[in-house]
Amino acid sequence: MSSKHQELASFLWSVADLLRGDYKQSEYGKVILPFTVLRRLDCVLAPTRQDVLDRKVTLAGQGIQNMDGLLKRAAKLSFYNTSKLDLQAAVRDQDNVAKNIRSYIGGFSQNAQEIFESYEFTNQLTRLDNSGLIYQVASKFVEIDLSPQVVDNHQMGYVFEELIRKFSEISNETAGEHFTPREVIKLMVNLLLAPDTEDLTTPGVAKTVLDPACGTGGMLTAAEDFILDHNPDATVKVYGQELNPESYAICKSDMMIKGEDADNIKFGNSFSQDKHHGQRFHYLLANPPFGVEWKKVKDEVEHEHEVRKHAGRFGAGLPRINDGSLLFLQHMIHHMKRPDEGGSRLAIVFNGSPLFTGAAGSGESEIRRWVLENDWLEAIVALPDQLFYNTGISTYFWILTNRKDAAHKGKVILLDAREHWAKMRKSLGDKRKYVPDDRIDALTRLYADALTAAEDEAHPLHGKVKIFDNTDFGYQRITVERPLKLHFEVTDDALVELAAAKSLAKYEGRDRLIAGLRSLAGAEPAKKKIEFAGRLSEALAGLGKLPAAVDKTVWSAVSVSDPDGELQTDRKGNPLPDPDLRDNENVPLNEDIDEYVAREILPHVPDAWVDHDKTKIGYEIPFTRHFYVYTPPRPLAEIDAELKQLESEIQRLLSEVTE
Repeated sequence: MSSKHQELASFLWSVADLLRGDYKQSEYGKVILPFTVLRRLDCVLAPTRQDVLDRKVTLAGQGIQNMDGLLKRAAKLSFYNTSKLDLQAAVRDQDNVAKNIRSYIGGFSQNAQEIFESYEFTNQLTRLDNSGLIYQVASKFVEIDLSPQVVDNHQMGYVFEELIRKFSEISNETAGEHFTPREVIKLMVNLLLAPDTEDLTTPGVAKTVLDPACGTGGMLTAAEDFILDHNPDATVKVYGQELNPESYAICKSDMMIKGEDADNIKFGNSFSQDKHHGQRFHYLLANPPFGVEWKKVKDEVEHEHEVRKHAGRFGAGLPRINDGSLLFLQHMIHHMKRPDEGGSRLAIVFNGSPLFTGAAGSGESEIRRWVLENDWLEAIVALPDQLFYNTGISTYFWILTNRKDAAHKGKVILLDAREHWAKMRKSLGDKRKYVPDDRIDALTRLYADALTAAEDEAHPLHGKVKIFDNTDFGYQRITVERPLKLHFEVTDDALVELAAAKSLAKYEGRDRLIAGLRSLAGAEPAKKKIEFAGRLSEALAGLGKLPAAVDKTVWSAVSVSDPDGELQTDRKGNPLPDPDLRDNENVPLNEDIDEYVAREILPHVPDAWVDHDKTKIGYEIPFTRHFYVYTPPRPLAEIDAELKQLESEIQRLLSEVTE
């Protein structure tokens, strides 16, 4: 952040000194953020304020009632204010500041009023008025000039982000739920859009961009700027949805200030309230919150999954309830344009969990399978750790497209960018690293040349790029069985098990049954089932035929696993599996299961077999494993010398203590 941004944020933060005592620290943002937005809108409207008022008078004289569109034209913005007051005039009357500000806000167009409704700003005005602070606080904001000529949109975005970060820290909230570091956004946008540079420079090109977790709108702004930098005549429409009311209000106000259609920014939960239902977009990008549960929208999501299946958004599968990351991915894929419409590109930020969480057949694995088998995954880029404000964990870009060129079809790029960082001069929360512009440029070039770099061993970054077939990430989860071999005896443990068995609780002959079995305790184990059946018949004479549930419980209790015992078979003579010896193996998707078993399993356990009915297909992307570089341990002699040196040092220190 530049000194200008920091200066503005510090000035706004100084308002907290006025609030201290009447407000808790965690409540400062409820006042400072909406006042900042109000002052920004006030400054933006200043040049055309009188034009709007004059236009309103003219239209009223003509009997025109629906003035909204005409007043927006007069304001030369997507919003306006018809109040005769501005913020400075509203504050001038010290006795009626709250009343005047309410009146001023009431003069805004409806789309702007919704912003202050999201902040519940009128409640804060009442509270400030009752605390005797309204004039002092409002006067502070009148002092600063937030006009676009003094503070451009990028600078204003930084100011908002700095304020949100501070408020999040003091209230123990998650700053990362609100915004993404700008250099991370820049790199992400570059990798998403750079491959389409030729298309973007086409005269008359028009593109749409969606961020379903848009926060304060940083990603949307960066994507729009990238396109317009390459083609100033391009038409770019941005769309977003945000759950946090404060972030939504900031994003919407930012879009209005820039002349965008702010109605494209929607408020609500993208999972349960898809405010862009039925729309498809050229580009989609998002940084959804890491590891956030979706329990609150569980019913809606599960209903869509079960009823609409692939006609809805979540047909591929549902991840575990405590991490909705892959729900966002499915939501975004659903909003991609179809290939016959030109297709789309998509980028999303994930932590490491979506790469591998979930065994074969699980929701996560099925979602990865769906993505890879449809050949949508173009690349995964590993980022340095400690890039984000609220977490130091490793993060990844997933880049998808449904319009791969011939060279990329059936392929996935893995790009290791974990070493492309510089240290921050001053940490911001957990953010201690950033990606400099020169590294962003280098990674953008490397991404464009990924196929060549992976094949050319002479390429300086050859080791940082690997290319895989989609099927390389698939595997067959096989169930390896071994035969059940038993001997039979009545042990003390068996008697305890039977005494506690629920199936015997209501059996009238329970006590005689246990007494009869106790008489067999200590006898030599029977190697054959038929042999023990004879003993059992004699010991339980008089009880008659045992109920099926009781008989099953008895045999379960007296059966003991024994590698030298009798082989147990079903009615057809097939060996029964031993549940305690059951194991699972992951066989590469491209490998024959029988060949794998013959090579890897049978030499060690010749009697094993695979239950093919239980085989499941799974997908995981073990990124770290593919880039692991073995580091040999230090020589023993070197370690031994170091230990001796440490021993000598310890002895020297001890001798000084004893002297």
